[in-house]
Amino acid sequence: MTKKPFSKIIAGTMTWGVWGKNLDKKQMIHLMNTCLESEITTFDHADIYGGYTTEASFGNAFGESHIEREKIQLISKCGIQMQSDNRNTKIKHYDYSKSHIIESVENSLKNLKTDYLDLLLLHRPSPLMQADEIAEAIEKLKSEGKIIDFGVSNFTPSQTDLIETKTKINYNQIEFSITHFDAMFNGSLDHMQTNKITPMCWSPLGTVFKKEDEKSERITKLATQLSSKYNAEIDQLLLAWILKHPSGILPVCGTADETRIRNLMKATTIELELEDWFAFWTESAGKNVP
Repeated sequence: MTKKPFSKIIAGTMTWGVWGKNLDKKQMIHLMNTCLESEITTFDHADIYGGYTTEASFGNAFGESHIEREKIQLISKCGIQMQSDNRNTKIKHYDYSKSHIIESVENSLKNLKTDYLDLLLLHRPSPLMQADEIAEAIEKLKSEGKIIDFGVSNFTPSQTDLIETKTKINYNQIEFSITHFDAMFNGSLDHMQTNKITPMCWSPLGTVFKKEDEKSERITKLATQLSSKYNAEIDQLLLAWILKHPSGILPVCGTADETRIRNLMKATTIELELEDWFAFWTESAGKNVP
């Protein structure tokens, strides 16, 4: 099965279901088409979203959308076992047994109304994960055509290396934004570039629109000043800041707002000047760069 490139901005679906906007079938179909019209073709899921309900809601909409499967890419994650009305889990934990990984993927395929995932991610690292058992599950799923590619999420470089002793990792989805950029200094993004791992990032706008603090004020003030220079909105500039990093980060944008979705891809056309990029870093840190 041919590996298809992901869109430069990825649609995060976590808030499409009951954990957010709780869109009905018609609204989901409309939002899917809005994404495609905006050249966003990749949709990011996890089995736990919506308390194990959002994948099925999306899948029911996708099944009636008349969107061709080959026109989109589907990502999902597994491994977190949450307490939920839909599970008998007694305590939140992680399960990376071969049987659970395979069962999770098969559930996601059924819920998403598809025969394959373009990418499977291990959602969060577990101290008890066994690289050889994970590799066996991944190789079986690949050989059966149920997943095309494999990666991890929220893994450190050493945790990634552990899994890579047995099977290749091609993606790592981490938290990264103008307000959360530890990955630039803790070796994470360096490690990904060295090992040809493509970074994805969740919460790419950070806390700028969530927290009313001095950091958000400083960043917003600078972005407002630069908006006319680049003919861009604040969120587009914050995404452009991420996209300038040489590791080739793919932002996962978790909005279910149609207007914002239509504007997201503009960020991919903005080339921040060097000093403007460092200005954002400076305002976030509240001091000159080291």
